[in-house]
Amino acid sequence: MAIGEGPGSVTTYDAKTPLRRREEVIADPRARLERMMEIRHAEQKIRELHEEGLAWGSTHSCDGQEAVAVGIAAAVPPTDHVVGAHRGHGLGLAMGLTPEQLLGETLGRSVGAVEGLGGSPHLVETSVGLVFTVTLMGAGIPIVAGLALAAQVQGSDRVAVAVFGDGAVNIGAFHEGLNLAALWRLPAVFIIENNHYGEFSRYDRTTTVEPPARRAEAYGLPWTLVDGQDVDAVIEAVGTAVATARSGGGPTLLELRTYRYFGHSRSDRAPYRPEGELEAWRARDPIRILGDRLVADGVVDEADLAAMEERCRERVEAAAAHALAAPVTDVTAMFRHVYPEAAP
Repeated sequence: MAIGEGPGSVTTYDAKTPLRRREEVIADPRARLERMMEIRHAEQKIRELHEEGLAWGSTHSCDGQEAVAVGIAAAVPPTDHVVGAHRGHGLGLAMGLTPEQLLGETLGRSVGAVEGLGGSPHLVETSVGLVFTVTLMGAGIPIVAGLALAAQVQGSDRVAVAVFGDGAVNIGAFHEGLNLAALWRLPAVFIIENNHYGEFSRYDRTTTVEPPARRAEAYGLPWTLVDGQDVDAVIEAVGTAVATARSGGGPTLLELRTYRYFGHSRSDRAPYRPEGELEAWRARDPIRILGDRLVADGVVDEADLAAMEERCRERVEAAAAHALAAPVTDVTAMFRHVYPEAAP
C-alpha cells in the first residue's frame, strides 16, 4: 500500500525503496513511531507464518526492542556501515529494508533481502549501510573493527557500527575487537543491545561486571549506559558516539538496556523469567513511550496513532501476500555469488 494512504484504500503493494524508507526515519519522529509499529506487526506476522508452516527454520523476535533499532537507524547515516546480530528483523526494517524483503527472506522467496538464501537471521541491504546480520555470537565485532580499519586506511570519514547482544560480551571476539579498535583508535561504535538474556541465561548470572559496558574501561574506552526503551535517548547516545568516531576521537562502547517480550527463539517459552518481570517491562513499551511523547508535544493525536497502526497492519499483510506470491528460491541459487563475475 502507499504509506500515505488511509485504511481501506489499499489496492497495490508499494515496497518503496530502502533508501527512501531510511531517510524518513532519519528526518521525522512520526516516521520513527510508525516504523516501530511496523516492526511489531512484522514480527507478529512472521510468528504466524511459522505457525502455519509457511516459513522455514527458526526465528528470533525483537518485540520490545524497537526503540533500539529505530534509534540506531535514525542516528547512523546510510553511508556508514552497520553489522547486526541474529535478532535483526527490527534493525533491518528500521534501516530501510522493506517488509517484502524481510518476509520474503523468512519465507525463502526470491524477493527476499538475499533472494531467500539466508532465511530469517541473514539480512543484507548495502544501499542503506546494512552490511549484514550475522548469527555467530559476537562475530560482527571484529568484522566492524576491520571495516573501521579499512575506512581509516582509505582516508574515508565512514564509521562502522557493531550491534550485538549482552551474551557477546563474554566472547573472545568482543575483547579482541575492542582491544584492537582502542589500540588503533578506529572509527567504530560498539553497541550492546542488552535485552537481559543471552539465550536462556540472565546477563547478571553470566557476567561479573555491572553494567557490562563498564568493561570498556579495561581498554581505555568511553562507555555509556542508555535507556533502550526511549528512542530519543538512543538517538542522542548513538549520534554522539558516531560523531566522536568520525572526528578521530576513537571508538565508544554503548549499552542500550532493553527487553525482549518473547523467548530466545520460537521454541522458547521463557519459563526462566521471574514472575512479574515481563509485565514490568511491558509497562515501559517503547512504542507507547514515543507515542505518548508525540501526543503530549502536539505532533500527533490519538486518531493519528490509530491510523498509523492500521497502515502498518495493512502494509505488512500486503507485503506477506506479495512475498507468498513470489517464486520459491531454487536450490541451485546457493551456487550464485560464490565467485565474482568478470567485468565486461
